[in-house]
Amino acid sequence: MVAFGKYLQRKQIEEWSGYYINYKLMKKKVKQYAEQIQGGSQHPRHVLKDFSRMLDTQILKVNHCLQIETTVLFMLEQQGLLSGRLAKLRESHDAILEQPDISRIFELREAYRDVGRDLLQLLKFVELNAIGLRKILKKFDKRFGYRFADYYVKTRANHPYSQLQQVFKHVGVGAVVGAISRNLHELQENEGSFYSIYDQPVLPAQDPVVEAINNAVDKLTFSTNFLNFLAQHALIMQDDLVTPSEDTIDERSYHFNSLLLNLGNTFLYMVNTYIIVPTADDYSMSLGAAATVCGVVIGSMAVAQVFSSVYFSAWSNKSYFKPLVFSSIALFIGNLMYALAYDANSIALLLLGRVCCGLGSARAVNRRYISDCVPLRIRMQASAGFVSASALGMACGPALAGLLQIKFKFYKFTFNQSTLPGWVMAVAWLFYLVWLCISFREPLRDTEDGEKNNRNETTSATDRVESSRVEEGLRLPLLITSGIKPEDEEECDESEESPEDSHKPANSFIEAYRLLTPSVKVQLLIYFMLKYSMEILLSESSVITSYYFSWTTSSVAIFLACLGLTVLPINILVGSYISNMFEDRQILLTSEIIVFLGILFSFNLFVPYTVPQYVISGLIMFVAAEVLEGVNLSLLSRVMSSRLSKGTYNGGLLSTEAGTLARVVADATITLGGYLGRGHLLNATLLPSLVICIGSIVATCCTYNSLY
Repeated sequence: MVAFGKYLQRKQIEEWSGYYINYKLMKKKVKQYAEQIQGGSQHPRHVLKDFSRMLDTQILKVNHCLQIETTVLFMLEQQGLLSGRLAKLRESHDAILEQPDISRIFELREAYRDVGRDLLQLLKFVELNAIGLRKILKKFDKRFGYRFADYYVKTRANHPYSQLQQVFKHVGVGAVVGAISRNLHELQENEGSFYSIYDQPVLPAQDPVVEAINNAVDKLTFSTNFLNFLAQHALIMQDDLVTPSEDTIDERSYHFNSLLLNLGNTFLYMVNTYIIVPTADDYSMSLGAAATVCGVVIGSMAVAQVFSSVYFSAWSNKSYFKPLVFSSIALFIGNLMYALAYDANSIALLLLGRVCCGLGSARAVNRRYISDCVPLRIRMQASAGFVSASALGMACGPALAGLLQIKFKFYKFTFNQSTLPGWVMAVAWLFYLVWLCISFREPLRDTEDGEKNNRNETTSATDRVESSRVEEGLRLPLLITSGIKPEDEEECDESEESPEDSHKPANSFIEAYRLLTPSVKVQLLIYFMLKYSMEILLSESSVITSYYFSWTTSSVAIFLACLGLTVLPINILVGSYISNMFEDRQILLTSEIIVFLGILFSFNLFVPYTVPQYVISGLIMFVAAEVLEGVNLSLLSRVMSSRLSKGTYNGGLLSTEAGTLARVVADATITLGGYLGRGHLLNATLLPSLVICIGSIVATCCTYNSLY
């Protein structure tokens, strides 16, 4: 077993040994802090301040007792030397362009590769320092139970005076890499013509190191632009600080049409969920049931989804195509049963159809496909697409129901506003199934990838052999493990991390639950609360508005569609502006309070209930819940254990189950509240929402200091 301190000594470049961070010193300091806190001689706040100062010093001066030079200045000095060598090589390069000489071209290519090899040494230097910083932060969090690492990196990496800016946002390295890549490309690909690469219609692929830098910086600074915010909103779990060079997904096995089909399944399922909401009460009454039975009709789909999420998540360990086919067939049959229930005059057939639709919920597969089968360079975009498809489906469902206000009979089948949602969705799923069978391509599994890689390794060209040392080195990850072999990294982790910090996935709900910290449990409670409140608002809207305001189905559909259309604009506002102005925990608590106020203002107490009161309070509650959902899932995606990033019982499944259970309980509350009469339904369903919201606010306040 090799500890990281010994590994760092072994991997150091001898002539640069004085410029590395003093990992052993920081490790001893963490131990001293623990003893001081236990003995009562130091307050935790003073420890945090002292530890922050020590880290800043280590980044500024590698050994602050003996060293005068700084890590940052040393790195900049080395970049300057490499840039000077490249400038001289460029002079020779320009001379060769005027008088081509094959032998001189070969010599120049080797000279560029020498610069590349020296650059790799600099990258390893930067990387080992970054690994040491990451490990000591992780060790500090583990010892004291804080989320200090998130706070430290986020505040230092984005501060204009922080030296961490230079370590993690090393623009100079990217410039050197770009120069080497461009010049080698000109020499290797244009030996006959010597045209500039800028004259070509298709530019060469971005250098792997440049891409690794961009992705690593995004990971380390937790940038909160709109795209990243949407991606975290999807809660598609991934391993900690994975870079493109660590990504095991073969670019050639990635299939864009399959990704579109996956997102199409997400969109259609959300349309299927909400298309019946405006007419569920009318459908129930036409079959002889009470209007409030709409809660059972809507919720029966969520009940089935509780179980389907588990077996779909397990099924996705072996295949993606077969679960999606099963999902399409189940939803096709379920919608047919839903549509035929009217002519059969059977409430049981209606409920069975919705249950069948719930059994076809493949959202666990949709998340898993993006996490496992989409390359890291576009995974953020795919995750944002998942959220956008869900939001668009949520808006299109009620809007489509509002358009289906026609009635006719064909043969023995009735087509009206109640049955048309079932018929339309059945046809949509049938077309989707055909498209799926034609265009979807099953991704390669690990064993297939290994065989494919072995076959590819048997073919190589002379130029590839000549440049292999540089090209293979440039593919190494920048900030995580590029000087560390997989077995070495495993030894480092095993020697310093407990079994709970290993990357073995959870094998059951119980094991996954044990991996949740108190703050994560509170965030899942918040997720349950917001989903419960939103489901109450949406599912009972047709009953409430028809009772108090005599709204038609079209009016309800417009109201629900408008609510759905607020999702993306709100995420843009939060992701691009609000999250850059305030801490996530501040937004979290504020949003909970606003949800509480929205619920409170929705009660019908002393004055006649009016349309402005219902619409404004509902809009406030819905928008605040959307903000809360985005920030809450953003936090969850960062603080959940890495063991929940893979396997059947992953973080995405846990969040899906929490949200689905909330919908089930909410729809059951609507049906039970109906026994009190439609006049008391509103207050009877809002009261549990208010109680749960107060509980989540209290829980958030109790864990506020542990949230980052």
